[in-house]
Amino acid sequence: MSINVLIIDDSAFMRKIISDILTTNDGIRVVGVARNGKEAIEKLKSVHVDVITLDVEMPIMDGLTCLAAIMKDTPVPVIMLSSLTSEGADATIRALELGAIDFITKPKNLFSMQRSHLVDEIIEKVKIASKTKVSTDIRSVANIQKPKNVTHSHKLGKIVAIGTSTGGPRALQQVLPFIPGDIPAAFVIVQHMPPGFTKSLATRLDGMSELTIKEAQDGDVIAAGCAYIAPGDFHMHFEKKKQKEDIVIKLTKEKPVLGHRPSVNVMMESLSDTGFANIIGVIMTGMGTDGCEGLKKLKQHNCSKIIAQDEHSCIVYGMPRAAVQQGIVDTVVPLQDISKEVIKIMGVS
Repeated sequence: MSINVLIIDDSAFMRKIISDILTTNDGIRVVGVARNGKEAIEKLKSVHVDVITLDVEMPIMDGLTCLAAIMKDTPVPVIMLSSLTSEGADATIRALELGAIDFITKPKNLFSMQRSHLVDEIIEKVKIASKTKVSTDIRSVANIQKPKNVTHSHKLGKIVAIGTSTGGPRALQQVLPFIPGDIPAAFVIVQHMPPGFTKSLATRLDGMSELTIKEAQDGDVIAAGCAYIAPGDFHMHFEKKKQKEDIVIKLTKEKPVLGHRPSVNVMMESLSDTGFANIIGVIMTGMGTDGCEGLKKLKQHNCSKIIAQDEHSCIVYGMPRAAVQQGIVDTVVPLQDISKEVIKIMGVS
């Protein structure tokens, strides 16, 4: 059975390129194109669509306005097409927050979209999106935004290591803003994303949270009340300084692991190697098995508690499933209960 795709883009050239790419796959059918959000919403009334590709910047009705309308009236898996700019990154993070499943970055030279790796990426993401469920059931963080008047003076008691991929930006929004800023723990996070997008993600989450959330930098000393997101295209390692017992972030460009840089496995295995005793591992929505080996090491070498997001609340139940099947997970909880479970393990109210 074919996957029916609607392409929404104001550029006739982009519509043609994406259509040509998708129709190289026998299992995908382009059932329509639209030049802007308004035209797309009209087409959705008469065409059955399994997946939408949606440009961020369009006239008449832009991508974000269109996406919000789609999620409200006819929820369909949406993949955003974003430019490699800081404005494009900010808009993409907002789109993922509104319910888009994933995104594809447009290269500066649009002719290069027809290169094999981009063709494979677009087809693969459309296939994944067609199998995912669109969730509009999330907690609003609008009412919990608080000024950063919390003093992060606690000694570092625990480190919470979080790994996530497809669906992760929106999922993190359901976890980090619900953690109190004075918690005696630090959070280290790998979200599979290309360069430029992790900074926008960190800034967006920081504005919603009592925690201080930032894109990790080489040499950062991990502190309680703070969260560090591995920058796109860098692995995040840790080094324990014997003199002060500080744990310092080290960013590297070693080869990707399981196709990922940053890698959840690299982060968790390196954290295990520090010998830090109080680590909580959290594995959330995402495709593949990244994180499984790292969590296994944390469980065996550090006696860590491991939390996995449950299947029902995942956009893609791949990474959590792999950990559950290995028998290393202590607790499986819905997305909205992950923050509660972390606080419970911490023993704080």
